[in-house]
Formats: sequence, C-alpha cells, structure tokens
Amino acid sequence: MPKKNTSTSSRPTALVTGASSGIGEALAGCFAAAKHDVILVARSEGKLKTLAERLASKYGVAVSVQPADLSKPGAAAQLLTSLSRKHSSVDVLVNCAGVLEQGAFTAIDAAAHQAIIDLNISGLTAMLSAFVPGMVERGRGRVLNVASVAAFQPVPTLASYAASKAYVLSLSESLAEELRDTGVTVTTLCPGITATNMLTQAAGANDKLGQLPSFLIGDVQEVADLAFAATMNGDAICVPGAINQVAMIASRSTPKWLVRRIGGLIGRKAL
Repeated sequence: MPKKNTSTSSRPTALVTGASSGIGEALAGCFAAAKHDVILVARSEGKLKTLAERLASKYGVAVSVQPADLSKPGAAAQLLTSLSRKHSSVDVLVNCAGVLEQGAFTAIDAAAHQAIIDLNISGLTAMLSAFVPGMVERGRGRVLNVASVAAFQPVPTLASYAASKAYVLSLSESLAEELRDTGVTVTTLCPGITATNMLTQAAGANDKLGQLPSFLIGDVQEVADLAFAATMNGDAICVPGAINQVAMIASRSTPKWLVRRIGGLIGRKAL
C-alpha cells in the first residue's frame, strides 16, 4: 500500500495534478526521486494507487492519492480542505491536468470546447487560488503550471486548446512578477509535441499526426526532467527542445499577421 502523507515528515511535499499519465506522471517521479513526499491528483484512482505504490517503494517517500475531477466547480477548494484536515501543507504545486481536442473549431461540439475551458483554465485557476495564498503566508513555495508551445501563437485546429494555454502562460508570467520577493516562484512549462497518451489519442482521431517525424516529438521523461530543474531554479518559463525554442522566439518577434498566416497554412494541412 502507498505510504500516507503526514505532517511529521521533514521532507517537502509536492502536489501533482494530472498525475495518472504522461508529463504529470513523469513529474511525480522527478519529485519523488528528489525526496519530496508526493500527493497524486487525477480522476483515475486506480492508476494513481498503482503509481503511488511504485514511487513509495522505489524512493522511500510518502505518497498519497487524492482522486478529483478538477474541472468541477469547488473541486480545488474541497481538495484544500481535505489536505488541511490531515495537516498536510503543499510546498510545490504542479498544475499538469489538462485536456485537448484537435480538429476544426466548427466540427468540435460546444461541450468539448467547454471541457477545455473548465479544466485547462478554470480548474488551474482554482488550484492556484486554493494553494498559493498559503505558500505566500509561509513565505516559501514553488508552482509549476503546464502550458504548451501552442501558447505563443494561434493554432488553427487547436484553437480552444491553444487559447487555454495562452491564458495559462499569461497568468503564470503575471504571477511570477506579482509574487517576486515573496519566497514563491512560478514556472511555466511550454512543451511541444510530446510522446504521451494525449498525443496517441489525438493521432487516433487524425492520421496525419501519426506521420510526424520523430525529431518533432519530445521524450516525456526529458521534458519532465527539464521542467523539474526549471521549477527548482525558479525560472519563469521552460521551453524544452531547440525547435520549440526557435518557434517560441520566432512567434514573439514576428508580426502577428504573419504568425496567423503561417499557423493557418500548417493548420489546414493538419485537417
């Protein structure tokens, strides 16, 4: 059984949302390897329990499971209340939970667009609102918000997703400055296409995604390792991969009309 998270541990505690797979799962492993106790949050309790047992056994840290659907109103506040009752404080907050829909905006139903907003925007904001005030009060803490390289430009066929990640990036950069000198740092991870279940599912709906060259697809553990290092260093933005860094720089230095045109050409080829 996974070890319980308790207030008697002298180790820092990292809470990781979206921990049941992909980048979230890899990040949970990074923090456990660095001797953080870990709180795993996602909807899939079974997957979380399996991961908790593995991390606790491998790294000798306390790992607890908190199943939650963070797209639901009040879920973040309920999570904070549950942890407070256990006298568990969070030293590192990792907001990795997110969803993606790929395709023409008009071909995606309204409920799917709303699901992106509910989790990627509302859920993440609620988690920050729940846990950051306590960090500021204690005078220490680290936050890692997972956005995407898509946050830097409009992306046809990923319109709602890219817009949600642009929100995450903007909010995170604002908080990084707002919280300067409080002892709390905010880092934004902006990965490119990464080998995760999210990519597999998207490729299942669009064969062209399965034809992407391997050099465009990032390794999930490498992405997590870079994100962990950036978080512990207090960096404001982490963009893994040289190609993604070039794309980020180009999008910020190129006129908006040209960024839109290029994105449109690429997006139409992806349909």
